[in-house]
Amino acid sequence: MEIIQTSARKRESYKVEVKSSLLWECALGIAAITNTPLLSSLEKKESEWKTIKDALSADMLSQLEVVQKHNTWKALLQLLHQKEFTSIEDFHDTVSQLTTVELKAACLPFLGGAHQADVQKAAEGHKESMKALMAAAEDHSFFSAYISFICETDPSFLRAHLCSTLEGWYQTVIQPEAEQLSRVLTADVTAKKAMLKRKHPEEMVTWATGGINYSPEPSVHTVLLIPHIVYRPWNVEADLAGYKIFYYPVSNQSLHPADPYTPDQFLVLKYKALGDEQRMKMIKMLAEREHTLQEMTNRLGMGKTTVHHHLKILKSARLVQNNGPVYSLNGNVLQALSDDLENYLDSGL
Repeated sequence: MEIIQTSARKRESYKVEVKSSLLWECALGIAAITNTPLLSSLEKKESEWKTIKDALSADMLSQLEVVQKHNTWKALLQLLHQKEFTSIEDFHDTVSQLTTVELKAACLPFLGGAHQADVQKAAEGHKESMKALMAAAEDHSFFSAYISFICETDPSFLRAHLCSTLEGWYQTVIQPEAEQLSRVLTADVTAKKAMLKRKHPEEMVTWATGGINYSPEPSVHTVLLIPHIVYRPWNVEADLAGYKIFYYPVSNQSLHPADPYTPDQFLVLKYKALGDEQRMKMIKMLAEREHTLQEMTNRLGMGKTTVHHHLKILKSARLVQNNGPVYSLNGNVLQALSDDLENYLDSGL
């Protein structure tokens, strides 16, 4: 059936904000070091992580055990969105002044507007509301257990743990390099704000994150982009009421400002991924339609392990995505490749 378009109103999108803070860098560092399976995939070498651990106090190592067991890095990130903190002391003072209900409500994850009443009641100690939140989060890898911990743990312990963990990491890991870290994060925010003037919000999110396509949602009016160094090359996603948050890896240009010829790491990954005959075949196959790993293995006549390795490279370059066993082409990223190259060639001119 033909549709006659009589509306001139453009499709609404979200607005994009870009902010940085050493405290977000601090919380993400705590998240990274306690995510043991992920450490080997991060840019920071495992030997560097060991050096950091060796420098931490016995109490701080004990706090990290709690983080690893209960994923309380999530609580730190949640709390850091309560206001724009000016220092670690500001964070400590603010958290110390929160009531028990305010503290727990701030730490609980946002699961959508329909569950906000349960968040408040669960923070007040209502078991049924806690169970309702856990049920709503049952598909998430750790939210159910995390919700239970936040609701049931002693508030004095939770408050002391969060303040001690953030402060301990900040003093040992962040403070010695605070000036350099701040310079890199600030430079990246400046570059992203400049690019925001040239790009549509959705294009901006895809470009900053290296390939995430985030379409507007009715309940989200703002996307907050927050650069990080410690979790490179990964993006970390989060949700708050009215907000979608992407903690994204800073660009190579921000890390190495003295070298104007340094390309963005995602640009390099994309061209490296395409620089292989078999991976190009996979791209063409996925451009035709979605494929499972087994289907691609059969069509290419290669071993499943080899095909999976190639797909992993294409995924790391954000050119391919998967939903369970089904792989598809991230067409927007592929189409934007020429623009990404042009942006790199034009940068600094």
